[in-house]
Amino acid sequence: MTQLHKQIIILVACFALLLWLSQKISLPFNTERTERVPFNKLVELIEEEKIKTIELRGDNTLFAGLTDGSNIESRAIGNDSIITTLKNYDVPVEIIKQIAIDVKRENGFISFIAILIPTLFPILLIVGFFYLLYKQAQGFSSKTFSFGQSAGKQVNYEGTEGRSGAVKTKFKDVAGVKEAKEELMEVIDFLKNPKKFTDLGARIPRGVLLIGPPGCGKTLLAKAVAGEADVPFFHISGSEFMELFVGVGASRVRGLFQKAKRNAPCIIFIDELDSIGRKRGAGFGGAHDERDQTLNQILVEMDGFDTDTNVIVMAATNRPDVLDSALLRPGRFDRRITIDLPDIASREEMLKVHAKGKPLTDSVNLRRVAERTPGFSGADLAYLMNEAAILTARNNKTQITMEELLPSIEKVMLGPERRSRVITDQEKKITAFHEAGHAIVAHTLPEADPVHKVSVIARGQAGGYTLKIPEKDRYLHTRAEFMADLSVSMGGLAAEKIKFNEMTTGASGDLRYATQLARKLVTRYGMSDKIGPVSFELEDTNGFSQFPWEELKSVYSDTTLENIDTEVRRFLEEAYNNARKIIELHLEKLELVAEKLLEQETIEKEEFDELMQTA
Repeated sequence: MTQLHKQIIILVACFALLLWLSQKISLPFNTERTERVPFNKLVELIEEEKIKTIELRGDNTLFAGLTDGSNIESRAIGNDSIITTLKNYDVPVEIIKQIAIDVKRENGFISFIAILIPTLFPILLIVGFFYLLYKQAQGFSSKTFSFGQSAGKQVNYEGTEGRSGAVKTKFKDVAGVKEAKEELMEVIDFLKNPKKFTDLGARIPRGVLLIGPPGCGKTLLAKAVAGEADVPFFHISGSEFMELFVGVGASRVRGLFQKAKRNAPCIIFIDELDSIGRKRGAGFGGAHDERDQTLNQILVEMDGFDTDTNVIVMAATNRPDVLDSALLRPGRFDRRITIDLPDIASREEMLKVHAKGKPLTDSVNLRRVAERTPGFSGADLAYLMNEAAILTARNNKTQITMEELLPSIEKVMLGPERRSRVITDQEKKITAFHEAGHAIVAHTLPEADPVHKVSVIARGQAGGYTLKIPEKDRYLHTRAEFMADLSVSMGGLAAEKIKFNEMTTGASGDLRYATQLARKLVTRYGMSDKIGPVSFELEDTNGFSQFPWEELKSVYSDTTLENIDTEVRRFLEEAYNNARKIIELHLEKLELVAEKLLEQETIEKEEFDELMQTA
């Protein structure tokens, strides 16, 4: 319910109360419903000695009580008293004396109020309605001009020294990223003991840019810095600077930095910096101009810091390539800290952190889980542990086991199982041979990653999957490894062609992945013998090119583009022929794996290795 609705309800309730009071004032208390009779009729009843009491009100209204207990109402005639009026009607004095006559004169002020309130009620209602409309319009006007106020949110907890504004998160809550923590320790020292550095002529760093893929802990790390330094933490997303009106972004930047200076020492954290920090250049439209103004204001504010101003700007982005060079020069973001995806040891530490508060059995091996999750970010690992806890509750268990953790890995990677999906026996058979083809090629090629699981159960968009996990983290890849990966991708298509002499749409995802990888081998990694060690990456277009392929055409000749297409096709054909040759040499293994998949739908690593040895 909005504030306006509450005000309307209160106003109507007040008017209803006033109306009720006016009725109570204007009417006699404790009156029952009475019959109204002419005065002549009242006189007849008095003469018949049927009237016991008469009450005269200030407005000449008569209320008479009959001997049978009922009441009647009438109205006095003339300005004489009731006794004189009855005598004028020849009512015997003896009968008049038998009647208890009571004359009540009402207060003039009460009578005035009783008349005034019903008259003023419609007027007050109209005036109140227009007053609410005025207040609503005034509120909208104030909101309109408050757009320029800072949208930065201050994270307020109780600090270790009892003052508000500090953050609870500490470095112990951030697993892994050892090198990043070491770099940020200097920032913490600057915030805690700035004099130690200024006495040596050192300048406090203006900004720290955290670079890394999504979910690797950039925001958490920034909070941990504020928590370790015990300083206020102002958090805002880059997109929150932008608003309906031009100039609002720059105004919000000014407001945020003014607020931060009043709370110094403190940290300003701008998440998704690339949303406002893109290269300034050949953009079109007011939105682009507004972003440029906002970026310019950030640059001005960071330049305007005094040497002794203990305000440090931290920012996070996963697109450092699109940032304006003015942001990255010394004096703006002095420190650039890259946060990579965690390795095995870091993943194990993160799993331990995310396992806090979750009951695990003694059989749970987090090291094994870490080995099976290469390429997972910290956010992925947190999601993995949460999915395992949900699956445990669904299975009515009280502790998390490996039986919940391992399926959760596949759910994070590929999506949930779709066991309810109805497919024909022929489709299931094609899927089984397709996945068996992937697995056979991956097992045969030494450069390929080992097979951990093969399944024909649909997950996400895939009708089946072959789970391959590297034995260790790799940071450099050889051409042989890439060619093995291409051959494994073509293994499913080759198996379909050999077994059914037909192609299906099930290989579309494999072809898309293989084509993208082959093009990278030619245009990015320089692994084509024909074209040579040349990179055909697009030149810097300030991030504004809407048609990158047209840009590529304008930079390179048609002959070069034709050679690129030829080499991509050659890589794919070579991989397909290699996969087909391997499968033709191991047809018995192909049949064995496919039959096992049709029988039990899923084959784990140990069982798959046994099948390969026995076939």
